[in-house]
Parts: sequence; structure tokens; C-alpha cells
Amino acid sequence: MPTRTMKAVRLHEHGGPEVLLFEEVPVPEPGPGEVLVRVHAAGVNPPDWYLRGGMTTMPGETESAVSLPVIPGTDVSGVVEAVAPDVDGFAVGDEVFGLLRFPSFGGSAYAEYVAAPASDLAHKPAGIDHVHAAGAPMAGLTAWQFLIEVGHDHPSPFQEGRHRPTALDADTTVLVNGAAGGVGHFAVQLAKWKGARVIAVASGAHETFLRGLGAERFIDYTQSRPEERVHDIDLVLDTVGGPDSKRLLRTLKRGGVQFPVLPGDFDEEEIAKLGVTVSSAQVRSNGAQLAELGRLLDAGTVRVAIDSTFALADARAAHERAARGHIQGKIVLTVA
Repeated sequence: MPTRTMKAVRLHEHGGPEVLLFEEVPVPEPGPGEVLVRVHAAGVNPPDWYLRGGMTTMPGETESAVSLPVIPGTDVSGVVEAVAPDVDGFAVGDEVFGLLRFPSFGGSAYAEYVAAPASDLAHKPAGIDHVHAAGAPMAGLTAWQFLIEVGHDHPSPFQEGRHRPTALDADTTVLVNGAAGGVGHFAVQLAKWKGARVIAVASGAHETFLRGLGAERFIDYTQSRPEERVHDIDLVLDTVGGPDSKRLLRTLKRGGVQFPVLPGDFDEEEIAKLGVTVSSAQVRSNGAQLAELGRLLDAGTVRVAIDSTFALADARAAHERAARGHIQGKIVLTVA
């Protein structure tokens, strides 16, 4: 019997967007605990361009599990085409979405078909299409695991102690830095869902968008610095990271917490002097949590904003769009 083939995006070498090649490859076979998904859309996320650029070892790993050529991507939405005998809960024809095999570079989502661990999947919310569903898993689960529930006991590669989300309610004020991006726009909505007062920081072009998601106050970082505008914040979720992240510590009240989604540059003495805490986590695939998020998506309580869509064959253009920055929501690849 001839091997079935499919179209997929692969990289044979690391480099810029031009190394993403649209090729014919074999359709994967689902192994134990897996289902074969016919992909309708795939989300584009930072680890995809980190891999493309040469990162092959995840934080916490001691050696690379990447062998070239490799299919990038972790976020998918599609339809189940085959189910391994040991899988319960999914059947052929089910619409599903998921964050696959993260943290690792083994998701292989930029393809017409993907073999997906059933535990990483949830049923796609009926109320949203595949494009919006594909934009949800990594960004939505990152916001969920930082703000709502970690959902696992795996040690963090970023700190000794376990990350513990802060209780969010009407007495809590949350500042989200980088609020218009993938993780940021989910964080704004989840904090609002819990009743918190949300201050969104982004460039001015995103103000109407973020107020529409529930931000009570907006700060245009191109016009003013958040640490000079607001104080006595309970929680800062910083999706930007980098050396400037520590400036946001000064917006916190004593006893406040800062959650850097990306590594920042912090001074332990300053943290102690201010009487605040810094805590981080590493997002992990979690089908059960994604099902919870899916219920909020189905109800319209949380929505996925789509910055732009590109055909799978145009993955290079999608990565070029990502490199230009100022993304509002998610970039998604569509698969015919």
C-alpha cells in the first residue's frame, strides 16, 4: 500500500523566514494515546520562530531533541480522522483543538495532518471557527496557568518554588503589559472574568480594542511610563519581558506580585526592599484546562482576536508579519 503524503512546512536549516519550505511529506501514523487530526488551522507562536532561528533546547532541558528537517508549530484546530485503540473520549469526525507536546519542539502543527496526544486535545467550541480555535491554545493556556491554575506539578525551569496564581476578585487590580498580544489579550479577559480591575499597557493603536475586552484603564507606553502613572497594583502580568521588566515592580503595592511571562532581569535586593514577589511558570499542554477555556470561548465570555491569517503555504509571510511586531491577537495559518 503506497504511503499517504501531505503538505507541510519544514525547515532543513535555521535562519530567517525564508528557510520555511512548503513540502510533500508522509502523513504521520498515530501512536498509542494519539489521534490523527486533519488540520484546518494552525496558530503561530513565539516558539515557532525561536526554533526557526536556531533554538533547539527548551528551558529546563539539557540536550536538544530536535533533528532536522523539522515541522514547526504547536497549536492546531481540526477534525479527528483516526483514533488509536487505547484512546477514549474522541471519535472520528470530532472537531478538536490543542497545544501539542509543549514544552517541546515536537508539535509538528504546520501540516495538513498531525498525530496528536489525546491528552493535549479538547473538543473545539461549537461557537467558534477553526481559525479562532487555533489561535487559543498556547496563548490561552499561558494566561490560564499564570493567572487561574497551574494545573501540573512539574518543576519550573525558571525558579525553585512552584508558581502560584494570585486570587483575583473585585478587590484586585491587575496591570497587563503587552496587553494586545496573544497572551496579553487573554490575560485581560480572564482577569476581568474573575472580577478584577484591569489596566492595559500597549501602544495607542490598541486602546479601543483593549477597552472592548474589558480594560478599565489604558496606558499608551509610547506616551508615558506605567511606573510613573500607576501605583498600588496587586498583580502585574508582563508579557514583554527583557531588561525593562523590572521597572514594573515599582507599580506594585507591598505584598504585590509580578508574573513575567518571558524572562526578565530582576535584582533580588530591589525585590526584597519593595516587599514584592516575582514568580514565573512554563506553559504546558493540558487538554482538561483547554476544555475549561473552551467553555468560556463558547459562551463568548472570552474571545480570540485574530491579527491576520495566511495560507499554510505562506508560512514565511506569517513569520515576516510576526517579526514586524505590534500584533493584535493571534496570527493563524489556514489549511484547506
